[in-house]
Amino acid sequence: MIRLTDYIANLAQSPLAPWADLAPWALVTQAPAIVRHLLTELAVEDYAIHDEIAVHRTATVEPGALLKGPLIIGAECFIASGSLLRGGCWLDAQCIIGPGAELKTSFVFKGSKLAHFNFVGDSVLGHGINLEAGSIVANYRNERVDKEVLVRIDGQLQRTGCDKFGALLGDQCRIGANAVLAPGAVLAPASVIGRGQVFDAEASV
Repeated sequence: MIRLTDYIANLAQSPLAPWADLAPWALVTQAPAIVRHLLTELAVEDYAIHDEIAVHRTATVEPGALLKGPLIIGAECFIASGSLLRGGCWLDAQCIIGPGAELKTSFVFKGSKLAHFNFVGDSVLGHGINLEAGSIVANYRNERVDKEVLVRIDGQLQRTGCDKFGALLGDQCRIGANAVLAPGAVLAPASVIGRGQVFDAEASV
C-alpha cells in the first residue's frame, strides 16, 4: 500500500489533508474536482480569481503563459512565458514552471521546479523537487494494447485501475536533464535519476 505521507512531509497540514489517504493515482484522477473544491476555500484578498483560475497576489505569471482552469497557483510561484498548465493543477508556494514546460492534472508541493521544456502529467510532486531541462514524466502507456498503468510496490507490480498516471515523486527528488520517467513511477524521497536515463517501474528487477 502506498501512503502519500511516507513520500510528502507535512501533507496532513496542507490543503490536501482531506485526501491524504487516497492512492496517488486516485488523487490525480479526482484532481479537477479537488481543485474546484479548494478554489471555494481561498481568501479573495490573497488570490486573484477568474474563470476557475486562482493566482496568488505574490505570484508572477509572465505574458505568454497559458493557464487553463481549474487551477491554483500559490504564493511566490513563477510561471514563465511559454508554459502551459491544464487539466486541474494545484501549485503550492514557491514553485517554478519554466519556459516551454507543460503541467497537466498534477499536484506540486512547495519549492518544486520544472526547469524548462518539461512535461509532467497526472502526477504528485513533493517538496523541493527539481526536474532539469527536457526531463519528462510520462503518463500514458502508448506502446501497449493494455493501457492500465502498473506501479511497483515492495518489488511487486500492482494495478492502479487507471490508464493515465505519471508519478509520485517524494520530497527532494532530482530528475536529470532529458531523463524519462515511464508511467507509474514511484520514487522515494531524495531519489536521483541521472541525465538521459529512463526509469520504468515495470522493467525494474
